[in-house]
Amino acid sequence: METHRKDLYPDMTASGGLGPAMKEAATLRGCDIGLSPWDTDVVRIETARGFVSVDPATDERLFRVGVHIPGFTWEIGATDDLGLLVEAVAAWREGMPFEELEERFEFMDLEELARALEAGEPTSLQWSDLLSSDFYRGQWNLLRRLHADEVLRNMFPIVTHGAVRLRVDPLDTTSRQVLVHELDGERYEVMRAGVPGAAWVEVSAGDLIASVRAALHEQ
Repeated sequence: METHRKDLYPDMTASGGLGPAMKEAATLRGCDIGLSPWDTDVVRIETARGFVSVDPATDERLFRVGVHIPGFTWEIGATDDLGLLVEAVAAWREGMPFEELEERFEFMDLEELARALEAGEPTSLQWSDLLSSDFYRGQWNLLRRLHADEVLRNMFPIVTHGAVRLRVDPLDTTSRQVLVHELDGERYEVMRAGVPGAAWVEVSAGDLIASVRAALHEQ
């Protein structure tokens, strides 16, 4: 760690890195920030509302906070107060509404993120990116079938291991989601992800959309 950074972040230096410093600060304030034991200088925390990252600036004491979902990143604020930082991360993990977060933590600015979610931008842009990227050419047929449906095009799509994952809420990794895998253009497999005991169910092309819709609405 560089000398000027040691001067800017004595708490990090004393703790052995950003991760340990955040964990100590969270313990002192009774916060649960969900930080992995192996996180040191690079902090990326998985939450039900995307990944939260914390990046210390090098030219001034400032902890920059970002939120990430596949393909998208928003900067949501920065503070020089480590205690305030961990309280904000804990509140984000607990699902505190955006309005309350901005009221309680003045350094947070969620306007851009909220506006994007309200406009459906992450979802529509993600569809556009997947359908125009040669990297996902092998999934284009399936993606087009799903996107053609007026309900399914509002689900957030992710391509994983050759299958398409549709998620109800782009920011909520725990929201209802379905995996769809194309077998040969006329046969598909559908599975409700995240449900204990869930298994692939083979369906025909004619039954695909109805099957995916039904799986997404299962409780």
